[in-house]
Amino acid sequence: MVVRSDTVEHARFTELPEYLRPGDVIVLNETRVIAARIFGTVRGAERPLEVLLLRPSASARYDPAALRWIALAKPGRKARVGTQVAFGELGNALVTSVDPREGTREIELRLHVPFEEFLERCGRLPLPPYIHSETEEAQSDYQTVFARTPGSVAAPTAALHFTKPLLARLEGAHDVCKLSLDVGLGTFRPIKAASLDEHHMHAEAFTIPAETVASVERARAEGRRIIACGTTVVRALEGSVARHGRLAPGPDITSLFITPGFRFRVVDGLITNFHLPESSLLVLVSAFAGRERILKAYRTAVELEYRFFSFGDAMLVFRE
Repeated sequence: MVVRSDTVEHARFTELPEYLRPGDVIVLNETRVIAARIFGTVRGAERPLEVLLLRPSASARYDPAALRWIALAKPGRKARVGTQVAFGELGNALVTSVDPREGTREIELRLHVPFEEFLERCGRLPLPPYIHSETEEAQSDYQTVFARTPGSVAAPTAALHFTKPLLARLEGAHDVCKLSLDVGLGTFRPIKAASLDEHHMHAEAFTIPAETVASVERARAEGRRIIACGTTVVRALEGSVARHGRLAPGPDITSLFITPGFRFRVVDGLITNFHLPESSLLVLVSAFAGRERILKAYRTAVELEYRFFSFGDAMLVFRE
């Protein structure tokens, strides 16, 4: 779906180049999803426990050397403080604290192998719960064709539509830039607060290479458009400017919650999927394109049976 001005058009994703102008800059998130969903056994009770590693305790940034991690546990009632989780010959973990407000745990890993080997042997990519498939094909499909930098626990799903041939076509005609944002709890946790002002947005780490900053700034100076592939790219670019007053190269962190009334200073166009209700992603898209335009687009998508969520269809929307 293509949304511009008050019009809604329908096209295949392979037709994306036809809706871009010469000189448009396309920014992609090259983060790689890690096998953060691990399966162990509660020591003493011999009951299965599923753990989703979110980020190191001391940092929002992925660190394979970290031994303490913030995690979600399922079932949570079996992961009280002091609970030990065994992972066979690979090692074990100890639940050191529980945050009842967030429902998260801090766990201390005690591994007999390097962390990345542990994930490779014990972990799975954390597919969303509405994807009822554990096949290797589903695991493979949940990684973008340009994924490079490990650190995310959810895929930047708008980028899943890209194929290598399409990417080659775009790179031949446009400036295609990369950044990385570690997709974490801030992106996929639903809004439960009564008002947007009360929603707590978790921080996510990102890195913008100097060459991406240069390409974006040059395009802006020349009046060319910046097309963000995914809400994570929007958060990185706009979060950097909101924090520093300009795009700043290098590693950074953002807890920016983009809501209606936000002043966008970088992004002109957005490629995004159709999102869950009560999600910060849907709020961001509404802030970007206008609430009424997005409601109209979503009504049309429902009527025409567009596919929603991670493996669903995409929307290309331009700012009002």
